[in-house]
Amino acid sequence: LEPPEWTLLFWTSVAVVVPVIITLWCSAQRSKRKSHMKDFFRKSKHGWHYTDLFNKPTYCCVCSQHILQGAFCDCCGVCADEQCLRRADRSLSCKEIMAPSSPEGAMEHRWVRGNVPLASYCAVCKQQCGTQPKLCDIRCVWCQTTVHDDCMESLTDGDVCDLGEFHNLIIPPHYLYRVNKLRRRHPDEYSKLGSSCGSGWTPVLVLANTRSGNNMGEVLLGEFRTLLNPVQVFDLSQLTPSKALQLCTLLPPGSVQVLVCGGDGTVGWVLDAIDAMKLKGQDQFIPRVTILPLGTGNDLSNTLGWGAGYAGEIPVEQVLRNILDAEVVKMDSTQLYYKADAGFPPQVLSMNNYFSVGPDALMALSFHAHREKTPSFFSSRIINKAVYFLYGTRDCLVQECKDLDKRIELELDGERVKLPSLEGIIVCNIGYWGGGCRLWEGMGDEPCPPTRLDDGLLEVVGVFGSFHCAQIQVKLANPVRLGQAHTVRLVLKSSTMPMQVDGEPWAQGPCTITITHKTQAFMLYHSAEQTDDDDDETSASETESPTPHDSPRAAGPASAQA
Repeated sequence: LEPPEWTLLFWTSVAVVVPVIITLWCSAQRSKRKSHMKDFFRKSKHGWHYTDLFNKPTYCCVCSQHILQGAFCDCCGVCADEQCLRRADRSLSCKEIMAPSSPEGAMEHRWVRGNVPLASYCAVCKQQCGTQPKLCDIRCVWCQTTVHDDCMESLTDGDVCDLGEFHNLIIPPHYLYRVNKLRRRHPDEYSKLGSSCGSGWTPVLVLANTRSGNNMGEVLLGEFRTLLNPVQVFDLSQLTPSKALQLCTLLPPGSVQVLVCGGDGTVGWVLDAIDAMKLKGQDQFIPRVTILPLGTGNDLSNTLGWGAGYAGEIPVEQVLRNILDAEVVKMDSTQLYYKADAGFPPQVLSMNNYFSVGPDALMALSFHAHREKTPSFFSSRIINKAVYFLYGTRDCLVQECKDLDKRIELELDGERVKLPSLEGIIVCNIGYWGGGCRLWEGMGDEPCPPTRLDDGLLEVVGVFGSFHCAQIQVKLANPVRLGQAHTVRLVLKSSTMPMQVDGEPWAQGPCTITITHKTQAFMLYHSAEQTDDDDDETSASETESPTPHDSPRAAGPASAQA
């Protein structure tokens, strides 16, 4: 080769190899830094989170300089750049989850300077805070009061903190401090301590599933830790509901509320943990349950008036206000026994929403199998529903569940029901099914027996296939109403059929399934939330109401297919 060609080859190699080496070195350094940072965050008393870009103008609480990236504490709101992080961790204290009150019995403000929330106003002069391009103004991490630096001396009540708007939902640090000092831990002692927190004190525990639906759980955990005592907020990916609910046993009996941030499966998980508390003899500590829907279907949330899905359209402050305004209702909880013919021991499952065999269970089973293989793809509620649609379309062509009536027997309260030519049977404990459809009501053009959350009755319907399910969901068809019953018994005589309970699917061979009433759970009902079309409001109040009453049983099938 000529010398110029050697030179060209050399510089070409350098142009290719050097960027690769630099990229690998930077990647190694970033991984090393991330490992060190993670270890530092784990040992810190702050709830640090690192971000490459803050979503609003942010200033370091140590050096007061404007920063684009760095770490923030989702409990107290302290922000720091990477160079000042260790100094901030040493010199700036976080929220104390347990601390004594002042000698006068009052709680003192815990102030943090700078980075106040957008559109916050001074408690003294009522003018907007945080408008200057620097680290300015202060905020109390407990009551969320904001004050200008210049107005601090004029603040009335000085250092007395009343915990702000949500004082009835927050567990004060002094309460846990006094509980820790108790020599005799008894519910009566907790009630006496709770009386010092106010007559309307109903603390809320937040249990969030960070893997549900649209993956908003991580953000919500931080926002609730900011507004509440961090000890009240639990990540279900790190702690089971059974362990989280043990905090209820340190609070006044009958006062606790639980906010479940997740889908129907997460709610069922929490309700099972509450049932376990009853088996331990902790009935007096049973909490009331409310829902912030993050899953795909969210049918139980729809039934209780909390909406079909949460995507950040309202702030978490409004969520807490809705909890304060909600009313307590009872909801039936059922259990499902199934015994396979192959000699396996009988299994018992909890059922809060519905059980089904047929095309909708087949769609759930296919969806579940693919989500297990590639979980990162199923991180959006819209994508999940689109995948369900594709599986439903495929089943319309294949019809894997046809001739179900020849393979299964149905009994309602011991009476055999003659089945028409069906592909699926659905047993409902609540008013909604299939991601927001009032299944029992159908099109609403035919009179049907009313349903209630606490009537002890199960609604049993049949469907002719996936296309019929789609027609019902858009109110173009009615289901085959097979009747209402306290006990439902199904016998699968031959072959293997897809089944599901509350969205958890499996393939089942010949077996006998019995569904009966188990107990009742205390839930919070939000009557002000609109959960379906405006023109359906009247019929919704007629067919699904939390008010208990004697509901007649209807055993006569009425089918109508569009």
